[in-house]
Amino acid sequence: MIPFSDYPPQRRSTPYVMVAIIVVNVLVFIWELLLGPNKDYFILAYGTVPFEITHGRDIPPQIPIPVYLTLFTSMFIHANIIHIASNMLFLWVFGDNVEDQFGHWGFLAFYLTSGLVAGLAQIAISPSERIPGVGASGAIAGVLAAYLLIFPQVQVRTLLFIGPFFTVTRIKAFFLIGFWILLQFIFGFASLGGADNGGVAYFAHIGGFIAGLILTQVFRKAGLLPHP
Repeated sequence: MIPFSDYPPQRRSTPYVMVAIIVVNVLVFIWELLLGPNKDYFILAYGTVPFEITHGRDIPPQIPIPVYLTLFTSMFIHANIIHIASNMLFLWVFGDNVEDQFGHWGFLAFYLTSGLVAGLAQIAISPSERIPGVGASGAIAGVLAAYLLIFPQVQVRTLLFIGPFFTVTRIKAFFLIGFWILLQFIFGFASLGGADNGGVAYFAHIGGFIAGLILTQVFRKAGLLPHP
């Protein structure tokens, strides 16, 4: 299922932060492409390497910032065009309305915190892994969680693939996002049993999603979000 538009209530504000996040991600990806053969070194240096975080030690290639900050820098790095395109599409569809609810600074704090928890969740699963984790998907999983809680009945226009066939249909956010997170749990726990995860950090998605659920309720209880 590939969502590409939604039909929520009218926004009250312009999603400046969401647009800025997308722009930064695109600019960083362009920079990666300009690096040519040095792209892999850049990803290894500024991606989140679990071994570095758990051991508090920066392994080569080293960077001029504390290694723990890679938990944030990794959110803006992507491995390839499909990786960044899919992440930015999801952020574009769902992020504007979540920012409208949280406010600009609230959304930025929410996004970064969800991404941070996502990175820590993946580290908890594979603390000695030396392959870097990169991508915005953990933070975006938090955005999906917020959207699920705030706009569960909103229709999302989706490109739906059924075997070799496809169609365009509208699916309620509750079912679309619910199905997505269910798959993350299934594939994530399957990978613990030895199944190939295809390089996908499923537990980063799960961690970011759970963080999004909790943070949305915290904002709501603090009176910073409208009640359902």
